[in-house]
Amino acid sequence: MHKLIKGLAVVSAALLAGCETAPPPPVAPVIAQPEPQPVPYRWTNGFSEKAHKAMVDTFGRAWLTPGNYVWAESVPKEGDPKIVVDLVTQTAYAYRGDVLVGAASISSAKTGMVTPLGFWKIQEKRPMYRSKKYGNAPMPFMQRIDEYGIAFHGGNNPGYPASHGCIRMPMKFAEKLYGLTKLGTEVVIEG
Repeated sequence: MHKLIKGLAVVSAALLAGCETAPPPPVAPVIAQPEPQPVPYRWTNGFSEKAHKAMVDTFGRAWLTPGNYVWAESVPKEGDPKIVVDLVTQTAYAYRGDVLVGAASISSAKTGMVTPLGFWKIQEKRPMYRSKKYGNAPMPFMQRIDEYGIAFHGGNNPGYPASHGCIRMPMKFAEKLYGLTKLGTEVVIEG
């Protein structure tokens, strides 16, 4: 046993000696990174805070309980529709031009799923659709924003993130929003 331990010590010393004489690994060259370019003003981060303030000013509501929404009695005829989603407060805001016309509680992606942040456009609209991924689940007033199937639609709105990634909203709000938007409508999702 003593000879085995002595033999391992000799082998270990030889290996360590080899490490000391090995050349150092090559150093990667430093590559200059390009300067970040300013993003043209369109919908900068923080738009959801402005939308929340507009909801308070327009509807006198600081928050909405699960399954509830507000909608203006009259909607301007001019101006492009826009949608803002705040994942932190689980609220969606609908605009016509610069005028807030509605807001609703939503339910976005549950833990382990993703509702994507960023700037999007409505790519597809169908008054009734069924999920190809999740057991033929109904998606009334579906408005898809990406190539993977993330969409706005009417559905269960428990007051917390519970979807597979879609933005579920109260059915009546989903219907009104569907009537307001068109293909290409701008969407911003913050959170």
